[in-house]
Amino acid sequence: MVQTNKEPLWTKSFIMLMVGNLFVFMSFQMLIPTLPPYIQSLGASGLEIGLVTSLFSIGAILIRPFIGFMLEYKTRKPLVLIGVVLLLLITVIYPLSQVVVIFLLFRFVHGLAWGWSTTVNGTAAVDVVPNSRLGEGMGYFGLSITLGMIIAPSLGIYLFQTTTFTNLIYISSALSVIAVVLLATVHYHTPEVVKNTKKEELKFSYLGSLIEKSSWYPAFVTIIITFGYGSIVTFIVIFGEERGIDQIFLFYLFNAIMASLFRPIAGKWFDQRGPRGLVLICIVLTFIGMWVLSFAYSNLFIAIAGMLFGIGFGSLIPTLQSWTLSKTPANRRGVANGMFFSSIDLGIGLSGLVFGVIAQYVDTGTLFQISSVFLIVAFVMTMMEGRKGKTAVSREQTAS
Repeated sequence: MVQTNKEPLWTKSFIMLMVGNLFVFMSFQMLIPTLPPYIQSLGASGLEIGLVTSLFSIGAILIRPFIGFMLEYKTRKPLVLIGVVLLLLITVIYPLSQVVVIFLLFRFVHGLAWGWSTTVNGTAAVDVVPNSRLGEGMGYFGLSITLGMIIAPSLGIYLFQTTTFTNLIYISSALSVIAVVLLATVHYHTPEVVKNTKKEELKFSYLGSLIEKSSWYPAFVTIIITFGYGSIVTFIVIFGEERGIDQIFLFYLFNAIMASLFRPIAGKWFDQRGPRGLVLICIVLTFIGMWVLSFAYSNLFIAIAGMLFGIGFGSLIPTLQSWTLSKTPANRRGVANGMFFSSIDLGIGLSGLVFGVIAQYVDTGTLFQISSVFLIVAFVMTMMEGRKGKTAVSREQTAS
């Protein structure tokens, strides 16, 4: 056991892949809060502003089964570089979209590129990480995702408010160029079973490449959790305005700090004890954080909520990804990764629509409390999965 843990994790390839993925997420996430007000300035209606998120999510979810299928027989490097270059190109041409319909078309294509890149990058990371350190390795890799999701939106809002949209695109594109350079230096590892597989030997099924049967359960739990969390993503800035809290960025700041500190601990926990207990603890912390946030009227409560979310939700996503991948055969990890990221997109996308309607009837604090119910659902589902596993083990022991 001790010798197995000595398998190298911090190789040059893993570091370059992780940092490159951070720049991919930084470049992308800084556009998320700024594209809706930009399209609004073009004269978009409320429905068209909502389509900015919906069309993107649809594009990402539609493409992932095809990418998951390709990952069953193709080497990693070309797929990684194609994905990140596509993201760079669509980012560069955004300022050309002065017509709402064209902008929405660009947004759909952006979703296709994002679905491609996230699926391939996540699979490439799994292939580089030693199996004995999967939880730890994917925890660190997931940190590049979390930090990008936390830091970049605030940076994007600041740039959008202080400079032009074109300058924002230049900076986003520069980050994407750095990602291309870093990811080009990675020495990728393709599993032997994938190298030895030919396309002609496989039969493509869209549903079969959309859902990996061996690991669908943690992906479904991910949908429930991100559905609950989506209300925070969508409404936290509006919440700050309602409560007169002028330093809402503290939520993101402390979220990032605590996620960075506790992610390595969560990864090692996963490798040593498995996912169930870790997922349950993280759900509880996220639930408490959501209620603290709902009662916040000061910067102090915002900071405390950010800490709880950083420890809880900041560790949940990589743990759920590791749980999903640990149940998946090596040749199907591309499909499983696509399913996992589609679960996130679907959860947050549906959350925005559903809670957007509910928000017309309740204040935002109450909205957060309502959305926290879905964390309870995820908690119960995780408990049920654990009991099912124990039942299966006891049956095997009885049979033997």
